Amino acid sequence: MRTKKLTSLALVSALALMLSYVEFLLPPIYAAVPGIKVGLPNIVILFVLYKYGVKEAAAVSGVRMLLSTLFFGNPVMLIYSLAGAALSLAFMCLFKRINLFSEVGVSIIGGVMHNLGQILVAMVLLETAEIAYYMLVLAISGTLAGVFIGIAGALLMKQFNKC
Repeated sequence: MRTKKLTSLALVSALALMLSYVEFLLPPIYAAVPGIKVGLPNIVILFVLYKYGVKEAAAVSGVRMLLSTLFFGNPVMLIYSLAGAALSLAFMCLFKRINLFSEVGVSIIGGVMHNLGQILVAMVLLETAEIAYYMLVLAISGTLAGVFIGIAGALLMKQFNKC
């Protein structure tokens, strides 16, 4: 059973990495506002969180971030990604455990918290608090992305449960 689980997690990690690459290739959603992305790999992270658990979701997320940084990123990108992913996953776990929200609600929380984590890193690296005003824009985009990711993740889980 451990081999099957490890193989499954390796496959979903590869899928998350492929989705990272697809997102890397896509043009900005709205070029006038930097930093807005859909977060396609988070479909996989949401799926793993619900299918396997917190440790597995953190492992897949970590592997995906490290490999995507090595293949098409830079060290600063990794700092932003780690902060966003850690805060996002922590809040997603909390809201999943509360059990008051659907996958879409948990995903929305994840999207907004990911953006908050990145804003906090930017505030430290750029040594300015003024960038916090940008959180309003990112909260809206994180909510919209969270809805999309949550619906896609819920559909993936529904299809997976049929097999």
